Amino acid sequence: MEIITTHKNVDFDALASVVAAKHLYPKAHIVIPRSINANVRSFLSIHKDLFPFMSPLGVPQDEVSRLIVVDANRWERLDGLDALMNRSDLGVHLWDHHPDIGDIHAVAGRQALVGSAATLLVQELEQRGAAIDPIQATLFLAGIYEDTGHLTFPCTRATDARAAAFLLEVQADLNVIQTALRPGYGPEHKEILAHLLETAQRVTLNGHVVCFAKADLKGHVSGLASVVAMLRDVLSADAAFGLFWDGRRRQSIVIARSGPDSMDVAALMKPLGGGGRPEAASALVKGTRPEGIENWIRELMAQNGHASMPIFDLMSFPVFTVGPDETVDAVHSQLKERGHTGAPVTEGEKLVGVISVRDLVKLERPTQRSAPVKAFMKRDVITIDPQATIPAALRLMVKHDIGRLPVVDNGRLVGIVTRSDLMLYYYNLV
Repeated sequence: MEIITTHKNVDFDALASVVAAKHLYPKAHIVIPRSINANVRSFLSIHKDLFPFMSPLGVPQDEVSRLIVVDANRWERLDGLDALMNRSDLGVHLWDHHPDIGDIHAVAGRQALVGSAATLLVQELEQRGAAIDPIQATLFLAGIYEDTGHLTFPCTRATDARAAAFLLEVQADLNVIQTALRPGYGPEHKEILAHLLETAQRVTLNGHVVCFAKADLKGHVSGLASVVAMLRDVLSADAAFGLFWDGRRRQSIVIARSGPDSMDVAALMKPLGGGGRPEAASALVKGTRPEGIENWIRELMAQNGHASMPIFDLMSFPVFTVGPDETVDAVHSQLKERGHTGAPVTEGEKLVGVISVRDLVKLERPTQRSAPVKAFMKRDVITIDPQATIPAALRLMVKHDIGRLPVVDNGRLVGIVTRSDLMLYYYNLV
């Protein structure tokens, strides 16, 4: 089985790219993430029968032999396909236009710095002489226009303009595109914008006028990016950061917009596991409130993108550890007594694994409780170097959804840093 997919919060470039990729991989099934941009959802409500697709929940992942990813280069941006991440037998093809290097390693496809992922696919279709009908041409042009601001954003390349000209030649409908790309703006968006304006702080950092604004969300709200873009325009800021707290899911949504020749907001979002383009980027951060994220962005900007304190200066030491031959019962008792949720497992000073209370509570049989902890510990441990930066540690925690990082120097455990340590640092409490 072959599948084509793209990033969460599907925009027109993503939708155009998966449909274009279907021409190149006719046997593949299109898999659309569950979160879809409001404008795209409206477009699909009319054209759904023309672009059949599957939900990621319906994909038999053990049957997938080839994965085609478009308009995304990081696994965390895909929806519900984590089981494919470590498949050595999976053939991955990647078609992407983002400037940063992601963690999706492909054997084929194309990556280039152009304004739109759809541009790369349209260029390939033109070279192959593929038959593109006017409806498809319209969708492909909408994808190019959306990501290049109708060919006006600084990311636009001559290749984008040539692809747009080709699509107009095969009868892309500009009237449909004008309607499709008009941002949805209803009473809910008006209320959020008003709240953002009430909380907005307009400051000058590194010569840039930057706006930070926060709002709480009550359930899913589509079209937040257009609200942040309006905020930047209203406040005449070089960049605006909308920080939205979703209390039900206990996560923050960060949406950043900047102007031409201003700042690269995608570079600022990358340490939080986000991404995008220099003028438009976003991130989703679990378990961290907007205040801490704002402090982190301010520090990165103040340091020209580099944190001043290495992990060595923030980590805790000495570290409470357990031995691999200690019993499950003994380790569980020690963790409970100390109030720890887990501990590194070491032989001498060498880290050999980690064990958590969550792992131990699942073990109920007497033979398991008396067994050595090495039988149940996790051996593939995510660690960090003592000279690594604090944003690097935060990026690892977000990527792997972990709350602690053992600090290892030449194979020797020298300390540990937790999510709480990082938040204390960003709140200027250390």
